[in-house]
Order: sequence, then C-alpha cells, then structure tokens
Amino acid sequence: MSDLLDASAQCVFCGIVAGTIPCAKVTEDATTFAFMDIDPGSDGHLLVVPKRHSADLVEILPEDLTATTLAAQRIAKAALSELGADGINLLNCCGTEAWQTIFHFHLHVIPRYRDRGKDRMELPFEPGMPGDAEAIAESARMLAAVL
Repeated sequence: MSDLLDASAQCVFCGIVAGTIPCAKVTEDATTFAFMDIDPGSDGHLLVVPKRHSADLVEILPEDLTATTLAAQRIAKAALSELGADGINLLNCCGTEAWQTIFHFHLHVIPRYRDRGKDRMELPFEPGMPGDAEAIAESARMLAAVL
C-alpha cells in the first residue's frame, strides 16, 4: 500500500484531482474527474481519470475502469453535440512503449473533425494494410489459450 501512496503523492493527475495542480476542469463525479488536455491533438481533447490512483489499464480496479469508461462515453456524446465534432476517438495508452507518459490510468476523449484546422491528429499506422494471417492466427491462439 505504501507504493500506491508514494506513486499518488508524486502523480500529476492525483494533484489535479486533489486541486493542488490547476486544470481546466470539465466535470467530476464521486469516482471520476475530467479535464482538458494541455497538449491537445484536436479542439476539445480531454482526459478522464479515476480519482483513485492506479498506474494503468492492467492495474485499475474493475469498478474504476467501468466508471471512467461510462464518464468518457457521456463526455463523448456532449463533444459530438456541443462542440460539433464529426467523430470521437477514445484512447488509452498502457506502458511506455504504447506512448503512456503519465502513470495514472486515463482515457483520452478526442473529438475528431473534418476541418483540419480543429484536428491535428494523424494515424500512426496505415489502415487497410492486412497483416500476416499466420501471425494473426498465432496471436489469437496464444491469447485464447489463457483466456
């Protein structure tokens, strides 16, 4: 438990939730807190975090994951209607190699726009490029065996 206390004491998102680090708050409830991303990929890009510290997708408690995901869905609907977004990306990065930079679980709610002036994001890979069928089947077999 002391590792969790040490991690949360040094965590920027825990500081935001506690009110000791400023943010552009969007909404909060008993379990979650949402605020604007300071390095947005598009207009209206925000983050939804559980108030309770957990490092990532692997560590988060199921009830916090559920609450955070449902909050993100509610916010995504508001972004579509109120910001005029044409779509939404919901993104989680788990681990350094997956681009995670803050080790407090969070979901990015990223409004997407046809207007490139509002949307600076680009895909990191090229959709429509089929992978190796044997490698795909092997990954499926390995995962299915443990699930």
